Amino acid sequence: MSKITTHVLDVSLGRPAANVPVLLEVQSSKGEWKEQGRGTTDADGRLKDLAAGKALLTGIYRLTFDTGAYFAARKIAGFYPQVSVVFELRDAGEHYHVPLLLSPFAYSTYRGS
Repeated sequence: MSKITTHVLDVSLGRPAANVPVLLEVQSSKGEWKEQGRGTTDADGRLKDLAAGKALLTGIYRLTFDTGAYFAARKIAGFYPQVSVVFELRDAGEHYHVPLLLSPFAYSTYRGS
């Protein structure tokens, strides 16, 4: 399992959001973003192997969820075509779970376990 995982829940439907494309990036010392992994949520809305096999360092990371593709596949006009969550990895040995609670017109996130 990756040190960074996510879980997307479609709160408007009360169930997991499957097939959401997700991109993981790390910010360089120059402020540029470098891809660390990408994937798509499974049937349970989870993505466990975003950066599997990669040694993650402390720093600033960004998860970008392609919510536009998710809602378009369901023929729903959402307000947010993508959601970016920027967070700091302070201890490279810890596991960081960053869930996304999603609806067509709102979203929320938190550090999970």
